[in-house]
Amino acid sequence: MNKKTDRAFVWGFVSILFALSLLFFVLPVQVFSDVENRTLQQAPKLTWENLWSKKFSDESESYVTDHFPFRTGWVWSKSLLEQLRLQQENNGIYKGSDGYLFEKFNEPSSAELLEYTAAVKKYALNHPDANVTFMLAPTSIGLYPERLPWLAEAYPQTNVNSLIADQVQGSLSFINGFDFLRPAASGSKPIYYKTDHHWTTYGAYLAYAAYAKNMGWTPAVETDFDIKTVTDSFLGSYHTRSQFSGLDADAIQAYLPKNSFATEMYVADTDQTLSSMYDPSYLAKKDKYSYFLGGVHALLTLKTELTPGTADLDKLLVIKDSYAHSFLPFLTQHVEQIHVIDIRYYNGSISDYMAENGIKDVLLLFNTTTFITERNLLKLKY
Repeated sequence: MNKKTDRAFVWGFVSILFALSLLFFVLPVQVFSDVENRTLQQAPKLTWENLWSKKFSDESESYVTDHFPFRTGWVWSKSLLEQLRLQQENNGIYKGSDGYLFEKFNEPSSAELLEYTAAVKKYALNHPDANVTFMLAPTSIGLYPERLPWLAEAYPQTNVNSLIADQVQGSLSFINGFDFLRPAASGSKPIYYKTDHHWTTYGAYLAYAAYAKNMGWTPAVETDFDIKTVTDSFLGSYHTRSQFSGLDADAIQAYLPKNSFATEMYVADTDQTLSSMYDPSYLAKKDKYSYFLGGVHALLTLKTELTPGTADLDKLLVIKDSYAHSFLPFLTQHVEQIHVIDIRYYNGSISDYMAENGIKDVLLLFNTTTFITERNLLKLKY
């Protein structure tokens, strides 16, 4: 190889780096990725506190990664190469059997896990007059470890849920998702979407039935609903992250009560009052799961006109992650007012909100993966 060729390679490499750097600053900054269905890292704030805590460096790295020019194309190219190598993992997602995709699950930090459970326990102890229930649902990798690809490992979520149950024992009522999901795991109805991290509406129904029994209510049976498939072309978050090809899309179902009552949904974020808990416009988008409740909101209220004297509960506060979105419509058959807080985005005082609205019943609903990684849970302490 002569010097002219060497120079050509060097200048070509430098030119590519310069072009990518220029594009990084010139291209418009995206706030949300429709393809990845998540909010992208925004520009970090340079403060002494952020520098000292290394938050600035961490957020800077995430910002560069999220806004790298043509990032979606690079992720797709990487996935294609991984599949050509017959690799069964890409971008933290395993390609399992029966068309299932699974997110890696490693052993959580004991210190952080104890910190989060302590926050939950303190929240319950700070409200001794409230009836607090904590439902913790496994993700699909926790329920179906036998469907992982050969030699793939995952830390047992049963261990995590059991540890959390032990830590919060005596302070609140704990419902372990394994207890009501395992009996149905071998059935023909999917409990989880194959390409997404959420449970299906059937999985949400099983959770509703378990919660209703825990509260002493009589849950509606499946024959009380018109079960409608609203789309059969759902490729969810696991598919987006992995970009594995040759997968069948999931179907999304809605369980519509045959004897329905009018439910009004007030979204505090946008100061909107809606007449439905479902938003069909999302069925034409990538984020089809947002058909339920219209996606993520920091605070919303569901008010249902139940027949006088038939409500099992007047008011309920649900502190949750997105697993609650397909679960909440079931509760409207029992509760007149459901106040819903997404702790990841709500910055007010939950204790003050309870006092202002006279709430004495609370449900904490999270999936295991969210619970062990969500530092916003520490807001429960205050």
